[in-house]
Amino acid sequence: MTNWVGRTAAEIAAAVREKRATPREVVAEHLARIERLDGHVGAFRVVRAEAALAEADEVASRADLAELPLAGVPVAVKDNLAVRGESTRVGSAATPDAPAAEDHVTVARLRAAGAVVVGLTNVPELCVFGTTEGVHGTARNPWDTSRTAGGSSGGSAAAVAAGLVPLALGNDGMGSLRIPAANCGLVTIKPGSGVVPAGIGDGDWFGMSENGPLATTVEDTRLMLSVLAGTEVAAPAAPDTYRIAVSLRSPIAGVTISKPYASAAREAAALLMKAGHQVRRANPPYPMSLGVTSLTHWTAGTSVDARGLDTALLTRRTRVHAAVGRRFVGRARTGGDRERLRTRLEPFFAEYDVLLTPALARRSPRSVPWHERGWLRNVLANTSYSPLTPPWNLTGWPAMAVPFGTLPSGAPTAVQLVGRPGSEAALLALAEHVERLRPWRRTAPLD
Repeated sequence: MTNWVGRTAAEIAAAVREKRATPREVVAEHLARIERLDGHVGAFRVVRAEAALAEADEVASRADLAELPLAGVPVAVKDNLAVRGESTRVGSAATPDAPAAEDHVTVARLRAAGAVVVGLTNVPELCVFGTTEGVHGTARNPWDTSRTAGGSSGGSAAAVAAGLVPLALGNDGMGSLRIPAANCGLVTIKPGSGVVPAGIGDGDWFGMSENGPLATTVEDTRLMLSVLAGTEVAAPAAPDTYRIAVSLRSPIAGVTISKPYASAAREAAALLMKAGHQVRRANPPYPMSLGVTSLTHWTAGTSVDARGLDTALLTRRTRVHAAVGRRFVGRARTGGDRERLRTRLEPFFAEYDVLLTPALARRSPRSVPWHERGWLRNVLANTSYSPLTPPWNLTGWPAMAVPFGTLPSGAPTAVQLVGRPGSEAALLALAEHVERLRPWRRTAPLD
């Protein structure tokens, strides 16, 4: 019997379309792996075993099976996006337990493409922090379970890195796709504004949040992004030569980049230079105020999302975060700070096609009950390990995390690729070039 666990989404979909596999057998194998391993990893809040098998049978009976881009592919969905018939708890005890009447548009697009939703994944409360733990569960990094998977799409990243599903849906408001992808050795892209429908919370954190894929290969990332966007994000016919700026500087003043992540960026730059790309060391002109701008938007977004919830049921760190942000909501809504940042950075991206940076400043924090710790301690822990992602939510420009190198523990490190608006295909092409030159191990060695 063929084992479909560990195969890419592209391989699974091709096999199902060609009737070399049935959706039921593919989904059943992944459900068995979830049952065996997720108690250790903590990726899922809800596993839809019976419903997923029934939906797999529905996919098998579709008249358009041979045309479905994700035919029979098991997917996981972050628990802040509606899945019909399931509650959307957003990592909190304060959110209602009522089942959703309709799928979120991104979930509907995945299902229309033939994917089968096997479960909803753990997130930190209201998707605020870069560590995933709380009242509904703790998501650990499958490569090093003493460490958090990251956040806020931590459960989705853990599910893919553990081989529980080949694809997962997440979103990114200050790095919430790229942080856990970098921790867990995955590929992800935060698309630019308007490429994929958002509809995350109340106002998408002022338009900063975007939905996107988590995958183990660039091919699968492109495939899922195309489905989410509703249009093909095609690879260029031939690799282009890109003008690449390499920066090891933290956008947030006072945060240093640790040696493993700096080394990953340097080595990736050398690899791309040897491959024929134009590579230069150059730092974007980040304003000194960027840390304050990031904090005000981060807290203000939480303040909006917390409205209408019983604050007594929120954890202390979330209550404080929302309270701090209340005074900044009006300013964040105007968009002035974000427009000034875009204006400041646009000349840099006229000179360079892609910015290459470390994806993180250091390895993720230990997997401990961060939701029981104080607000300031959480903010400092998050900022010190992930200062490189927020600028690209503030600008609304596309950014990727791509595995590259390892930590002394053997867990992955990663680099970040950033481009100007509309450069998703170019970023994916460059990431694919990196993947060909320096392939990575796709899933953690849990067996």
